Amino acid sequence: MNYLDVDGDLIRSCLPEGTGVPEDSKDLFALYAVLMRVKGAATQAADVHDAWSAWMARTDPEHESIRPFDQLSPAVQAEDLPFLNAIHRAANIREH
Repeated sequence: MNYLDVDGDLIRSCLPEGTGVPEDSKDLFALYAVLMRVKGAATQAADVHDAWSAWMARTDPEHESIRPFDQLSPAVQAEDLPFLNAIHRAANIREH
């Protein structure tokens, strides 16, 4: 396990109970860990969506939500919020 995996696990642990997490998402959480390290609390929902899109493009390249964040419906945009909040929480934990 490398440092990005450790940070990814921290982010995962900061998700609210019951949040739907995709199967085989270790690589996705490594991307979220990069966001946490690079942007920390400045990470935005569009950043989370871009990371998810990069991961999903390799998992399901035809997925309908692989498009810029501002082209998504508000309901689909909201699906990124638990992950954004978890990244913010994890960044705060890491800083202290």
